[in-house]
Amino acid sequence: MQSPVRFVVEADGGSRGNPGPAGYGAVVLDPVTGETLAERAEFIGVATNNVAEYKGLIAGLKAARELSADAQVQVRMDSKLVVEQMSGRWKIKHPDMRPLAAEAAKILPASQVSYEWIPRERNKHADRLANEAMDAGKRGRQWEP
Repeated sequence: MQSPVRFVVEADGGSRGNPGPAGYGAVVLDPVTGETLAERAEFIGVATNNVAEYKGLIAGLKAARELSADAQVQVRMDSKLVVEQMSGRWKIKHPDMRPLAAEAAKILPASQVSYEWIPRERNKHADRLANEAMDAGKRGRQWEP
């Protein structure tokens, strides 16, 4: 039997001001080679940092699903809130977060996704994409690869 495809998704979101102009970045990586398989980033207008983090997660999971719907995905984020909420260890109290968490949970079966918190300095690729998206938004544009 062939072992399942594995991906690492690194995602980040940010807002300049909280809330403020916001964007996210996500990257799908090959866990063995570290090769970038997909990148996503978007300026999302005025939002909180946490909303942007969830939007980054959603984009990263969708990109992984486009590559392989039955992949095992390890999500790595520097948002303790999103990692703990999506792992089921923290309750989702804020009403704005509930639909985003539900959307993220529907993209791939829970059995295929694991979550790991990483320090910000280990999330540079997704952070760079989120900042590029916010910079593009400031110029009245959307991010382009």
